[in-house]
Amino acid sequence: MQKRRLGRTDLSIAPLVLGGNVFGWTADEKTSFDLLDRFAEAGFNAVDTADAYSRWVPGNKGGESETIIGNWMKSRGNRDKIVVITKVGSDMGQGRRNLSATYIEKAVDASLKRLQTDVIDLYLSHWPDPATPYEETLGAYQRLLEKGKIRYPGCSNLDAGQLRAALDVASLRSLPRYEVLQPEYNLYDRSSLDGPLLDLCKAEGLGVITYFSLAKGFLSGKYRSKSDLGQSERGEDVAEYLNERGMRILSALDAAAGRHSAKQTEVALAWIMARPGVTAPIASATTPAQMDSLIRAASLKLSADDIGALDRASA
Repeated sequence: MQKRRLGRTDLSIAPLVLGGNVFGWTADEKTSFDLLDRFAEAGFNAVDTADAYSRWVPGNKGGESETIIGNWMKSRGNRDKIVVITKVGSDMGQGRRNLSATYIEKAVDASLKRLQTDVIDLYLSHWPDPATPYEETLGAYQRLLEKGKIRYPGCSNLDAGQLRAALDVASLRSLPRYEVLQPEYNLYDRSSLDGPLLDLCKAEGLGVITYFSLAKGFLSGKYRSKSDLGQSERGEDVAEYLNERGMRILSALDAAAGRHSAKQTEVALAWIMARPGVTAPIASATTPAQMDSLIRAASLKLSADDIGALDRASA
């Protein structure tokens, strides 16, 4: 499989990243192992998670996803073949989003223990933390780099102004800069990345891996009316997409899927993979059939006409 270099780093990843947000939530450990096996056997190598996954589930405390991934890598003996991406800074019980140096240096050790590894390939600031200066956060990452606990720092959910400010501080203070951005992005939710933020990532050579790449499942095509929302635990999250624009996008997906004998999911992901400046989308699966669809998406080549139609529908 053709790998893509992740920004300026020496990490090369397949054109689709597996989302670990479902591990310990809608996928138990056995199911997660089966999905991870299928993913790796197909030639994919990057898995995205966060310390906070899946703290929202009653009875969970956070770290469940990292623990499952760590158990899987240990049981398969494949740590050297996997690009591990995890995140820090979400509320894990401390009462706020936190990117202070003290917090990061404690949190990384907890993540390393759960993942059963000595180093995290890509460690992302999960959310902006207005209470902590960029200099402090980047200084913490510098110490983690010096200790060999992480390979590269990155960020998620920054806008163009915030990312520019973080890059400027890194340059001015000779600190490690964010090398990868993880924004929300899909055929429906385009405005936060398209434009100044993506332009900045291209100009500065940042890798871009997108989350909510299927708009919380809406772009799978299985949600077309309010009566469809009960099909999964995440159905209610999709209600916001049930409007005229959403239906226009689904219609364009249906047409492209028909032309390629593919599923709407595969077309939606292939569209992101074809976006200039985007390294790879993140997507998750809870069944073997869903995983097989994700795998097929990586080999789907959309035509210029397909992309144009999808662009117009989602404009």
